[in-house]
Amino acid sequence: MDRTLHIKLNKDDVGKYAIIPGNPDRCEKIAKLLENPKKIQSNREHTTYEGYINGEKVVVCSTGMGGPSAAICMEELYRCGVDTFIRVGTSASTSSKVKRGTIVIPNAVVRMENTGCHYLPLEFPAIANFELIKILEETSLSLGYDTKVGISIIKDSYFTEVSPLSKPVGYDIYNRWVSYEKAGALATSMESATLFLIANAYNLRMATVLVSATNYNDETSEDTSINGYPFECEMRACLVGVEAMKKIIEIDKKGEIKCK
Repeated sequence: MDRTLHIKLNKDDVGKYAIIPGNPDRCEKIAKLLENPKKIQSNREHTTYEGYINGEKVVVCSTGMGGPSAAICMEELYRCGVDTFIRVGTSASTSSKVKRGTIVIPNAVVRMENTGCHYLPLEFPAIANFELIKILEETSLSLGYDTKVGISIIKDSYFTEVSPLSKPVGYDIYNRWVSYEKAGALATSMESATLFLIANAYNLRMATVLVSATNYNDETSEDTSINGYPFECEMRACLVGVEAMKKIIEIDKKGEIKCK
């Protein structure tokens, strides 16, 4: 098989399992938690490492930011043979229940995005794989992290969240956002809706683990890291993702769970 157009991988490069962060810089951090990690490819926003868990090859491949880039990454990994995905990332709190450092595991997401409409119609819900959600939650709790499972908001534009009223359609965006928060949405990020919908379209296993980089509506909290970004929290999501993947592989070897 020729290498794919964007991530530059083929079937020989991957196994069944992939951990997919957004940030290419996060790939090495995750790969170091695997056995025999090795960088195997880098093209555009897609950096890929391989490693092993219990004898099974696991690739760590960055998606870049947003639904279109994430869709390309997941689609090409699927075409190479991957059928089980865990997204590892960061999010911003949209709930007083979620503080900086809280682990958020979305069971479903609000679809403020359009890439997913190229796979499934808007009325189709973007939901994660139930078995993977349970494993991620159990793993996070066993590591002692504050852990929340619930709805997250996925959007296509970062700056319409940060400064919605400066945009021509700001009034509509702002009021929709308020309604989502009032309904209990926990956090917001940019990729999971697309990834969940692709997984449903192709009968794959997909779930997401996020760590909140912010406190809810708190612009005065003391920054303890570069430009206010809590890099010390980032590894929490990475650890949960890798430890959960270990459990998934162990369960798969016993034949206890299957795709979807």
